[in-house]
Amino acid sequence: MDIVITSSISIDDSEIDMQAIRAQGSGGQNVNKVSSAIHLRFDIHASTLPDRLKSKLLGLNDSRVTNEGVFVLKAQNFRTQEQNRQDAVARLVAWIQSATVESKPRRATKVSRSVKAKRGEVKKQQSAKKSLRKKVEF
Repeated sequence: MDIVITSSISIDDSEIDMQAIRAQGSGGQNVNKVSSAIHLRFDIHASTLPDRLKSKLLGLNDSRVTNEGVFVLKAQNFRTQEQNRQDAVARLVAWIQSATVESKPRRATKVSRSVKAKRGEVKKQQSAKKSLRKKVEF
């Protein structure tokens, strides 16, 4: 089954490795018996994503990406394993989608002549105001 990232990009769910682990935190008597948290691992290098997107994902400064290029995610927000599984996949998709967004290139602008003149006038006024604060000399 394919996991749809965008209209043109999808990944096969066999590329994602999910393991059930015990969730951290309090949980009462059931906590030591049930493995409801999900540990998701996604190998970026071995994925079928486009090379441009792979390099962008690897270039992100994200602590969840290991040195080997594996994205590691732990989902334990919900009580059931199935909800945590869906949450982990949704968070992976959102992370990949965030890398597909192209940022608009910055266009350098120039400060206009009138703005420079106004700034010069304000500096002169500030200077005059501060010079009035000096001690009067006779």
